[in-house]
Amino acid sequence: MVIGRRGLILGAAALALPALSGCRQSDGKVRIGFIVKQPEEQWFQNEWKFAGQAAHDRGFNLIRIGATDGDRVLTAIDNLAAKDAKGFVICTPDPRLGTAIVERAKVNDLKVMSVDDRLIGPRGQPIASVPHVGISARAIGRMAGEEALGEARRRGWPIAETGVLRLAYDSLETARERTFGAREALIAAGLPAANIVDAPQRTTDTEGGFTAASPVLIRKPELRHWIIVGLNDETVLGGVRAAEGLNLNADSVIGVGIGGSGTADAEFRKAKPTGFYGSVLLSPRRHGYDTSSAMFDWITKGVKPPAVTLTTGIMMTRTNFRQLLAAEAA
Repeated sequence: MVIGRRGLILGAAALALPALSGCRQSDGKVRIGFIVKQPEEQWFQNEWKFAGQAAHDRGFNLIRIGATDGDRVLTAIDNLAAKDAKGFVICTPDPRLGTAIVERAKVNDLKVMSVDDRLIGPRGQPIASVPHVGISARAIGRMAGEEALGEARRRGWPIAETGVLRLAYDSLETARERTFGAREALIAAGLPAANIVDAPQRTTDTEGGFTAASPVLIRKPELRHWIIVGLNDETVLGGVRAAEGLNLNADSVIGVGIGGSGTADAEFRKAKPTGFYGSVLLSPRRHGYDTSSAMFDWITKGVKPPAVTLTTGIMMTRTNFRQLLAAEAA
């Protein structure tokens, strides 16, 4: 078979196409990764959204990656290096992966910054060399406790007859700090420590809160007024639902969550108030926009972010949730 000059050229071009299609074409922009532990959760979706706004405003490319365990985290870091990223922001699925994350970042010549959950070293101490933006968990917990007790007093509840259900997920430092902060605020305001009961959770969702709360509430029939605090909105809503199942209505329950999530929004929009009284609204804008923007400055200007930046929250209830959520989304 004879192949003409035109056929040879076309054949060579066809062979080259697969190789060309595998090459990355650079647009000259800095690439920054943003790794989150639970990409399906609204909080992390919002962090990504605001990080994307920073990318648009500052002129870099954002690479979003969900990594739900240690193997996926390390693979994600390698993939970022393969995509020519220069650094990444991470909310790790396990803070104890800190040393492995830092080492893998170093091997790949990537800058690393943590958000939400701080990276922990082999001796259980935070890794000081990694800049961190987190939530002042203790202060936010105190805010939840103070607001709940203030509402109890406005309702005229006898403090000695008021129980506090602490939905506990103490294996997670953030959860422990938040609920201990609430506990401290309640005791400091005069609530008897004996009236605070712990309900250990296996999961941090609404089902986990419900399962943990039900047996504790059943064991305390003498307490007809309950304050419910926990790690997040979902957990507290589970406690509220458990109370409803025992015929404790909205007048007898004050649940204060943390997060200002869609869960809180849905409860506040109901025609009749429920026992879910309020939520401490946290700002994913700062955790998404500010961290990725700081990483960009670190890469392009050599300006390393502060070692630790802690954010706080705003109390959100049925009376102000529309205004606050609209301002956060703007």
